[in-house]
Amino acid sequence: MDDVQTMSTPEMPIFGQTLHLMKFWSLLFVHNWRRYVALTPFALINVTQYVDIYLSSESLDFIIRNVYLAVLFTNTFIRGVQLCVHRKRYERFLELLKGYYLQLLNSSDLHIGRLVADATRLSQYIGRINLLMGTCTCVGFVTYPIFGSERVLPYGMYVPGIDKYASPYYEVFFVVQVIMAPMGCCMYIPYTNLVVTFTLFAILMCRVLQHKLRTLQQLRGIQVRHEIIWCIRYQVKLAGLVDAINELTTNLHLLEFLCFGAMLCVLLFSLIIAQTIAQTIIVIFYMVMIFANSVVLYYVANELYFQSFYTSIAAYESNWIDLDIETQKILKFLIMRSQKPLAILVGGAYPMNLKMLQSLLNFIYSVFTLLRRVYG
Repeated sequence: MDDVQTMSTPEMPIFGQTLHLMKFWSLLFVHNWRRYVALTPFALINVTQYVDIYLSSESLDFIIRNVYLAVLFTNTFIRGVQLCVHRKRYERFLELLKGYYLQLLNSSDLHIGRLVADATRLSQYIGRINLLMGTCTCVGFVTYPIFGSERVLPYGMYVPGIDKYASPYYEVFFVVQVIMAPMGCCMYIPYTNLVVTFTLFAILMCRVLQHKLRTLQQLRGIQVRHEIIWCIRYQVKLAGLVDAINELTTNLHLLEFLCFGAMLCVLLFSLIIAQTIAQTIIVIFYMVMIFANSVVLYYVANELYFQSFYTSIAAYESNWIDLDIETQKILKFLIMRSQKPLAILVGGAYPMNLKMLQSLLNFIYSVFTLLRRVYG
């Protein structure tokens, strides 16, 4: 128990290795040279990527792939900058979440203990899967040029006065870009895992609240009213937690919503014009990585939306008919608050859920169909 109480924030089991990676690269908790080693090369190469696209005379498939990678690099860089610029806000939020997490870990209720263990395992599992997919994508970045019909770098870049495809420049640039691939993965994937864990913890709090309401019949007299009041206060904490998540992530969700649509459309088009089977397989890897990351975010956000609404159902299914009038009024207040589900927002306005993802996919397919007809 003492070990639990003295647990540092990065050691929270529910985050797995996510916070350790962010601490190592100095994105959170510390400020040292590693953050500049990670961010500066990405800023420089991202600028050269857009210049290269503007000046490019290469074939359409190379240009399309470079557009995809440029957008992905921009997204990766912005994630890293977001963490550095708002480091104190993220750390304060993590301390708040740590307090709530320790309260649940210290609970004497066995069912709550099982809920915490399930949420922790799920978060760790998603984190490992995302890191595995990120690793596969990095491998795809550096092996794609090997299967091409022409000499090409993993990422497009423009270097004034230098022929990037001539030796020994090509070999030097290739090695530098190979080294940068895992560094980018350590900025892109952990941020996704961080946001997913935030949402999973909010879902955990919803389930704890539902459990408390479903076990009201085990209490008697004034204990029932005290438990309902506790649930209302816990519900306020939960709403505050979700509001804090939105303050940290909602603008970036909007940017990634737009980037995801652009990248997936580009990848679908790249799949058609891929020249070899190996390139087709690698493009599919790209698609799976981008799509899976987005689906996980939208799925857990969708689950939070419904789990927060199920709180009102759990309250209604309690033995409210046997309660005194004053206690019924308090319970009714909790039910009324639960009628407005909690939501992770995109751009501070649109709920992130599977319906929104479906609408985006329909739009992407329409654009892809149009591009295929024009190119064909």
